[in-house]
Amino acid sequence: MLDVVEARTTEDLMAEIGQRARAAGRVLATAPAEAKNRALSEMAKAVRAATPDILAGNRLDVEAMKANGQTAAFLDRGTLSEERIEAIAKALEDIVALEDPVGGVIAAWDRPNGLRIERVRTPLGVIGVIYESRPNVTADAGALCLKAGNAVVLRGGSDTIHSNKAIHSALQAGLKAAGLPEDSIQIVPVTDRAAVGEMLKGLQGNLDVIVPRGGRSLVGRVQTEARVPVFAHLEGLVHIFLDKDADIAKSVDIIVNSKLRRTGICGALETLLVHQDIARTQLPAVVDALRAKGCEIRGCDKVREICGDVLAASEEDWSTEYLEKILSVRIVSDLDAAMEHIATYGSNHTDCILTENRATADRFQAEVDSAIVLHNASTQFADGGEFGMGAEIGIATGRMHARGPVGVEQLTSFKYKVHGSGQTRP
Repeated sequence: MLDVVEARTTEDLMAEIGQRARAAGRVLATAPAEAKNRALSEMAKAVRAATPDILAGNRLDVEAMKANGQTAAFLDRGTLSEERIEAIAKALEDIVALEDPVGGVIAAWDRPNGLRIERVRTPLGVIGVIYESRPNVTADAGALCLKAGNAVVLRGGSDTIHSNKAIHSALQAGLKAAGLPEDSIQIVPVTDRAAVGEMLKGLQGNLDVIVPRGGRSLVGRVQTEARVPVFAHLEGLVHIFLDKDADIAKSVDIIVNSKLRRTGICGALETLLVHQDIARTQLPAVVDALRAKGCEIRGCDKVREICGDVLAASEEDWSTEYLEKILSVRIVSDLDAAMEHIATYGSNHTDCILTENRATADRFQAEVDSAIVLHNASTQFADGGEFGMGAEIGIATGRMHARGPVGVEQLTSFKYKVHGSGQTRP
């Protein structure tokens, strides 16, 4: 990797990063699972050993974020602790335990002429990951790409550059210990926005796909300007529909957890929709539980009439990802009205229904067009680690190739192997 940024143009710097990534990717494409797993295990050890250095870098980042007036949610995402660093190391070890997807046979069949055809997983090649504020993405993205046989170019936000560099150093130590190319996981060493522009142009043909992870402005820029395929991770405008057949005791716990466990993650609840038949009897208990934990409620006119002392929700509130202790609440006439609201304001990320009526739940899960649709469970489970993927690069909200948590399988493509015994086509 380029430890020292020389006096040269960003274009030249990024071109060299791309060339090195492509060369490393060719090695990784056929690297045995044992070598990749050893690298990941060594990375976990290196992350733990580097905890003091990572925390020191993070303190610099947090001080700068506070000086720049960043929001509480942004600070939460960017702040590391010994516990969070241990979670990063544990995620690396979890990825070791995953089955290596490269070379796996997805499907196989025989043709009448005797040909045997197999669809086999292959690496994508070189992946670019552009992300904001979350230092753990440095390790998660680097490790997942490696496991899937891909080289990766990481471009983290300027707000956490010291944290990202410290984590990246540990990842490179793991690669070196396993005898794999250190250029397999590279981090862009400059905060110049022009570096993002070079990635969006494809690093002179050396970048195969881009994964953006951040706010609407970042994802929008990537989708507009990228000349390579994009796995889009859009903001999480997450909804819960509290149905008339919900178990209210269970539902209160789920709603509070969905909103307040961590308000700054993309799976945090932002809008609660309540069936009108239970609004007067059940909504006050929900609102009281949220308020008891410091959550501000913004409601429609009916919510304000029932609960009192609730701020009026504006049209903008229905399409706002707060990432704070703020929740918008709306009373709807029925399931159809709830799904219509989600279709109008949602971001196709994560939505949930709380009900004991299985037919209602089945219809909600079939018709709501989001990457993750839950029934009677906290929306904070919208996470690759919780899905058993070890970790994730992000939650893809598009419809092509990858959707939902992007883990090792989603970071592969496939090719066809055709086995013959002398057949010719007439």
